[in-house]
Amino acid sequence: MTRRVLIDADGCPVVDEAVAVAGRFGAPCLILCDTSHHFEKPGAQTLVFSKGADSVDFALVNLVQPGDIVVTQDYGLAAMCLARGARPIRQDGMKYTSDNIDGLLLARHTAQKIRRGGGRLKGPKKRTAEQDAAFVEALSALLQEG
Repeated sequence: MTRRVLIDADGCPVVDEAVAVAGRFGAPCLILCDTSHHFEKPGAQTLVFSKGADSVDFALVNLVQPGDIVVTQDYGLAAMCLARGARPIRQDGMKYTSDNIDGLLLARHTAQKIRRGGGRLKGPKKRTAEQDAAFVEALSALLQEG
């Protein structure tokens, strides 16, 4: 079975890195995006979906197969991919697992409740070169696994 790399490209800062790593390992790479975030990268196939709430996420879940690697920062999408036997990874190299996904989903839910109640939370920090390197290393390790 050929392991594929599927990229949830809406808001993904490591598309270039993911495509390059997949290419080094000869893994097919699919970039999934909506019409407002269209990406074309040599070495990857781009699939464009209509703009709409979670349209790319649902398309990705319908395409993902056991063993595929999914690059996403969306905890809900990562949970659905885990349930389908995929290997989701975040853009900083963190691997989503059955051991950490429940806590991540709870944190997301709690943050949504705070925001709905009028509260404010700090946004993400600026990406670092260390995060990019950690992502490349983690994705390479996943592709090397048997």
